[in-house]
Parts: sequence; C-alpha cells; structure tokens
Amino acid sequence: MHIHILGICGTFMGSLAVLAKELGHRVTGSDANVYPPMSTQLQAQGIELTQGYDPAQLEPAPDLVVIGNALSRGNPAIEYVLNKGLPYVSGPQWLADHVLQGRWVLAVAGTHGKTTTSGMLAWVLEYAGMSPGFLIGGVPQNFAVSARLGGTPFFVVEADEYDSAFFDKRSKFVHYRPRTAILNNLEFDHADIFPDLAAIERQFHHLVRTIPSDGLVIYPQAETALKRVIEMGCWTPVQTTGDAGQWQAKLLSEDGSRFEVLFDGALQGVVEWQLTGQHNVANALACLAAARHVGVVPGQGIAALSEFKNVKRRMEKVAEVNGITIYDDFAHHPTAIATTLDGLRKRVGDAKLIAIIEPRSNSMKLGAHRDGLPDSVKQADQVFWFAPANLGWDLAATTATCAVPSQVCDSLEAIIAAVKAQAQPGTQVVIMSNGGFGGLHGKLATALES
Repeated sequence: MHIHILGICGTFMGSLAVLAKELGHRVTGSDANVYPPMSTQLQAQGIELTQGYDPAQLEPAPDLVVIGNALSRGNPAIEYVLNKGLPYVSGPQWLADHVLQGRWVLAVAGTHGKTTTSGMLAWVLEYAGMSPGFLIGGVPQNFAVSARLGGTPFFVVEADEYDSAFFDKRSKFVHYRPRTAILNNLEFDHADIFPDLAAIERQFHHLVRTIPSDGLVIYPQAETALKRVIEMGCWTPVQTTGDAGQWQAKLLSEDGSRFEVLFDGALQGVVEWQLTGQHNVANALACLAAARHVGVVPGQGIAALSEFKNVKRRMEKVAEVNGITIYDDFAHHPTAIATTLDGLRKRVGDAKLIAIIEPRSNSMKLGAHRDGLPDSVKQADQVFWFAPANLGWDLAATTATCAVPSQVCDSLEAIIAAVKAQAQPGTQVVIMSNGGFGGLHGKLATALES
C-alpha cells in the first residue's frame, strides 16, 4: 500500500511514517518545514520527502492519505484530497487501527515530560529484555529511532492531548486505549484549541474512561488538576508518586543526578544517571511504576535508568567550544523553562548561565503563558529572547520585569553577537525552542570558535 503523510516532519507523524515503513508500506510525505531531527531520520529510512503542499504530490493517487493535525481547511493538499474523494485518516486513528490493536499499550500523558518519560519507559523495558514497540515524539538516544514495532505485545506511546486532525477534535490519546497510563502533570497549554484548564481536564478524563479495570493509572500525588480528573470517576487501580505518594524519591544530590527510590516505604535502590532536575526525578518514579506493572522489578528498572540517555533536544549538549557549553532544549512553557534551568543551575553551581528563548508555540504566540515568563528564568544570569515575526503581544514589555538581565533580539545575528560578547570559558548556554530556531545552535558554535 502507498501511504502519503501530510505534515510528516512533526515528531508524531514522522514516527508514524517509520512504523508504516516497517509494516511494509511504501511511505512518502510532505511538510511545509522540513528540519532535523525528524527530516534526517526519515531520509535515513528511505522515506521520500516533499517540501510544501502542492496537490501534484498526490498524483498518482496514494492508497491512503494520513493527515497531520497541523493542517486545516484551505491547505491546497487538503482541498485536493477532499475534492478527489481520496481515502484519508488521522494519524492517531491509523496508529490505533494498524499498530496498537490487541497490544498492551503503555501511554505517557501530561503537559510536561511526555517525550522523556516515554523514552525512559521504552528503554527500561528494552533493558529488561521485553523488546517493546514504541512511538516517541523525539529521538531517544538509546535507540536512535523515534518509533519501532517491537517484538512483543508491549507498546509505549507518547500520548498527546493535542487534537487529532481538522476533522477530529478529540485529543490524540483518546484513540490509544492503554492498559498502563502515566499522567505526568497537568497545566493549561494548547491555548489554540482549549479555552481553559477545565477543558483539558475533561479530555484527560476521556482517557481515564478508556483504561480497563485491570489496568493501572499513575499520577503525582501533589497534582491538583489530575486529582480533579480522577475524582470525575476512575474505574482502574491508581498508584501515586512524589511526596506522600506510594513511589517516592530521596535526593542524594541536589541536582537530581543521584536519588533513592522508595515504594510503599521500602528502599528499592539508587538511581545514578546523566539527567538533572526535580522534573526528571518525578519522570523516573512514574516510569518505574509503569514498568513494574508489566513485570519489571524496580531494581532492574533502576539499573536501566542508570544507563538511560535522554531524548535528543532535551538538555542535549550539542557543542563545547573554547570551554563554553551549548545545550539544545525543547522547553516552550514557563514551567518547563524553570525546571530545566533549575536542574542545570544545581549541576553547574555558580558558573555563568545564559538562556536563549524563542516563544514559538501556538500558546506562546497567543500570549497564554506570557505572565509566567519573567519568573521562569530567574536561575539564569542573562536571558536573550527572540521575537518571532508573528508574535501577537509585546515581548519586550513582558520581559522587562525579569529579575535577571534580559534582552529582546530581532535576529539570530544579534543574539550571536551578544552571546559572543558575554561568554567566557565555563559559561553554559541553553537554547530553548520547540522548532529549528534557524539553525542557531550550529551558527553560535561556529561563531564562538572564531
């Protein structure tokens, strides 16, 4: 079968393409913006990519068109599909019908940490010899691919609450029917499709409604929004994480790189790993709980985590030039920015920390998170903000209230010049964006070399 994927370079759709190819289909795809790491992964898999949405790419007609949620009515390829009556489906529906059917699905949902926790969980099962399938919204470095079918019934899926397609406004995760579900956390996000937090809570409850009574729901004890979700009705056993939860961590190092794991008060072992930050400690507890549900004893899970390498673009060290370290991070929500910077600060101590942030997500462009931005960067010594052309609010006015030195730049060249003037050996530079950021990472590294 020839499957053509519209919006193929999104992390979800690109992973779907890998699975379809592994199933033996001929897979092609197109996207408005083709950039790494997904574009390089797809090209390595021999998947043909087309830039843009010219209807000519749909001639001769494919057997099926899988439509990404970034596309809407008015897109020339969408209009062609509808006018010609070509068969089409959403990505989550295709995944449910052709990959997840009849499998033990372990779903990782939440506002933050889905990709990292999914990568962790897939690796723990792999380490335990369970050869899981997985679909992750990023490239986990223990595997070097973002998706695979696997060799057993177990399948780990990053379960996003974003909508499924222009014709299916349900959250993606409603399609997945997991037996094991991690609900990492829950805050307001995706302001382009949800009016308020209550609307997102309702979608999370739709997910809870699909989990069988012999399954497991895992969530942090302290998350009030998730407590409200569970209180709407839950027919599944629950395990809690965090302070006062059944799964707890006792930090042995302030940056979260060493910690004890306790389950029902009993010590299970000590995690020593490359990751930092309280958020990753929380991710680890949820991962261990989910792995235990499918038969991985906590001691084995802890040993696996000590060998876990995080997903690309999650505090990924991309360069070290003349003693200056550059990290790439996907953070695009004030909470994620704050927890990431806090973890790095605790690791590097008093070293100079420069944050470069692009407010690029749809919620950011709508201004839904702007009030949280000034406080989110308090662990940095200097912040450079890049204002996208279509930002609908005054970034300079918002960031003027930052407690640390803060500067809005209108070009990558201005950012590079400013960082170059300030950075010295020992400086840590974190670049935060949920897009390609115009290749800033490589350009900055090249500039610093000179």
